[in-house]
Amino acid sequence: MQAPLRMTDPIAPQLVALLRKSIAELRLAPGSALSEKEIAAQYGVSRQPVREAFIKLSEAGLVEIRPSRGTYVMKISVREVANARFVREAIEVDIARHAASLATTDNLHALSDLIARQKAASVAGDFARFNTFDEAFHRELAEIVQNDFAMRVVDSARFQTDRVRLLSLPDASPIDVLIRQHEAILACLVARDGDGAARAMSKHLREILRALPSIAAAHPDFFDSTTLPEYSGSLVPRSQTDTPVALRLTETP
Repeated sequence: MQAPLRMTDPIAPQLVALLRKSIAELRLAPGSALSEKEIAAQYGVSRQPVREAFIKLSEAGLVEIRPSRGTYVMKISVREVANARFVREAIEVDIARHAASLATTDNLHALSDLIARQKAASVAGDFARFNTFDEAFHRELAEIVQNDFAMRVVDSARFQTDRVRLLSLPDASPIDVLIRQHEAILACLVARDGDGAARAMSKHLREILRALPSIAAAHPDFFDSTTLPEYSGSLVPRSQTDTPVALRLTETP
């Protein structure tokens, strides 16, 4: 969590971002205690903005404030992760559909570059960096349709899915599968195939459902709930077979 704060800007939102990142990257493990006093001392601020940050993280479901007992990083709930994924799919499938007709050549090349960066991170075994470029890929799609509100909702849902995504790499969700799914989405955008892009995005976002049971089994101390919602059973992908897609950006209209 060592990062300088901009003292001329509001402190609490910066602390929220820093703590969220530490929780998402598992540097603050599920179930671990957070000290308001220690964090305030670490960043050279009063305890008030730290308290405000804890409240925001509590509202997002990332920490639990126990009166007179302390504040703790929430353990992971499979149900909450599945529900957050449901919200993401509802929004991002439509984003992908509309992006197919709105993407410029610059947008397509930006997405292609992010996939190349994902591949480089995969080769380096840098899973946190891969996750960063994965998030950037989805954010670039939202920027194509210029829907900031949708992205704010997606960002809130990612609070629940980020930790599981990192835990899923590289075994439960092989990175090469995720990269091929990104390539499939991009190929549909290149072809101006909105329905295809929607289907590819849906398949991509359902990948985490396949990984959840094995992740929970491998990290039992990190989870307090391991049961998927009943509705999600029919959404679990049945095969990891993905057909590699050749991208031909130069032929984009």
